[in-house]
Amino acid sequence: MPPSPAAAGSRHPARLVIPLGLAQTLAWGSSFYLPAVLATPMAHDLGLPAATVFAAFSAALVMSALIGPAAGRAIDRHGGRPVLLATNGLFALGLVALAGAQGPLSLFGAWMLLGLAMGSGLYEAAFAALVRLRGHDARGAITGITLIAGFASTVGWPLSALMEAQFGWRGACAGWAALHLVLGLPLNALLPRAGALPAASAPAAAAAATLDPVAAAPPAVARPELTALLLSFVFAVTYFSATAMATHLPRVLQASGATLAVAVGVGALIGPAQVAGRLLEFGVLRRVHPLLSARLAALGHPVGAAALLWFGGAAAVPFALLHGAGNGILTIAKGTLPLALFGAAGYGARQGWLALPARVTQAVAPFVFGLALDRWGARALWLSGALSLVGLLALLVLRARPDPAARPRVPGEAGR
Repeated sequence: MPPSPAAAGSRHPARLVIPLGLAQTLAWGSSFYLPAVLATPMAHDLGLPAATVFAAFSAALVMSALIGPAAGRAIDRHGGRPVLLATNGLFALGLVALAGAQGPLSLFGAWMLLGLAMGSGLYEAAFAALVRLRGHDARGAITGITLIAGFASTVGWPLSALMEAQFGWRGACAGWAALHLVLGLPLNALLPRAGALPAASAPAAAAAATLDPVAAAPPAVARPELTALLLSFVFAVTYFSATAMATHLPRVLQASGATLAVAVGVGALIGPAQVAGRLLEFGVLRRVHPLLSARLAALGHPVGAAALLWFGGAAAVPFALLHGAGNGILTIAKGTLPLALFGAAGYGARQGWLALPARVTQAVAPFVFGLALDRWGARALWLSGALSLVGLLALLVLRARPDPAARPRVPGEAGR
């Protein structure tokens, strides 16, 4: 009997990783990284404060949080291919609506459409699609797509700026919409169709389709409710620190004593540091349980923040490297930790629920940390650093079950 498409794809992970990684690069570049370049010309043309554009973007993040569990359930039932193909259409529709926005109502309406697309088409959905195809063996593929999509800002920001300079911000939005149709759709169409769920997985999948995010947890997980609560907290504080730094890093570095030129130059190190962290996870840390790599990565931001507070602007480079590398590994942990602790059954729905608080936190982080920065200056790092340390404590409380993918050692094998 010839292998099923899903089985063939699972034997050749590059056939999953490359198209999905490129599709994720497009999805992130045309949504999450869009306001950084287009918010100012968009606000100017619409006669609105730039804060209104960012408020619409924050509302989209909240929408993405709310739609996440439903998108995850759909992937659990039908596989990632149909869901991700649908999100290309949603992205295109939202971007076309954004290009045609004439005021605050149409602006918010367009961003709501993009929020629906983000909640069903960014990392959580991609991770769920991989787990649906590869089960417990998805860790390496999850790392692979984050390596490729880690360059989304590197590609997205210059491309948005180029299209805006040539065609205006409306033309840039329309250009991104066209890319989803001519590039994103074919890339996601390369994903194999997911086979039917094994009979043994049906009860767990049905349980995961309920409102209980831990209903499908295997019995080997001790206190699954507490595990889910701790994981959702870890993801929330991780998103807070990452989003706060993505929004305010130059101001933080200048408040610590660095010049504007140094702050801009050091900020450019964050992306390469994230990719370096993901390469470390792909090479060395893939040999250990993802809980251990997450604990090590969670040290990055608080240790870097402590150095910046103690030594001032002289520690700007170490801070950027530690924060970036830690955040790069933690992005992978958001996909691999739930898989390692709960298993593959019902993964998509569970991911949606675990990520919901994180997406909401991501929406409010720029405003909350901005207020702290206005009031306390560089000492606002105490806020993000303390939250990150509490997240580390939560990771230390978690206990890993034995890795079911690990082959038991045969007596006498050690000397071979």
